[in-house]
Amino acid sequence: MSDVIKAVVFDVGRVIVQWDMRLLFEKLIEDPQELDWFLGNVVTEEWHMQHDAGRPIADMIAERIELYPAYSAQIEAYGARFLETIPDRVPGTVELIERLDARGCPLFAITNFGTDFWAQYRPTEPVFERFGDIVVSGHEKTIKPGREIFDLAQQRFGLPAGSMFFIDDNAANIAAAREFGWQVHLFTCAAQLESDLEARGLL
Repeated sequence: MSDVIKAVVFDVGRVIVQWDMRLLFEKLIEDPQELDWFLGNVVTEEWHMQHDAGRPIADMIAERIELYPAYSAQIEAYGARFLETIPDRVPGTVELIERLDARGCPLFAITNFGTDFWAQYRPTEPVFERFGDIVVSGHEKTIKPGREIFDLAQQRFGLPAGSMFFIDDNAANIAAAREFGWQVHLFTCAAQLESDLEARGLL
């Protein structure tokens, strides 16, 4: 039998807010084939994860421009215009957060997010005022699905893993959290999350 859930812990990107690098670069690269190549080779999600893991974006951009000087303007734009990759909230999730908060449920987050980009983004999203604490991978220089960030979150949030319900869109992160003893939900949409929260007596 599962432990009683005492807190709900959210991922951020693609759970609370949409994130799509293409939205920025389609404004800068007109040819669709070139855009696909650029996103597959130059500014990739894998490369971006170095920032999530703690590397300063300025260092990453300088290094990438050395490798791809023909795309220097586009690479520099990623640092300056990152917020254009976050077009809106994921439909329905913030409403669930508000309902949980209204019921007095403690809210936390664990996010793979670079320090420089978090500084740009965090002031734009007031829903995080409802969260007791947010573990940001770039600040801690450790990322999901590694055990270190989950153990750190458990210490920071002050609750045993089994009493926390973790929500993430990434199957590897969910598998890791489950292995580490957390209760979990693989996010696909707010409607399915709502059903799971209701089934667990949280809404």
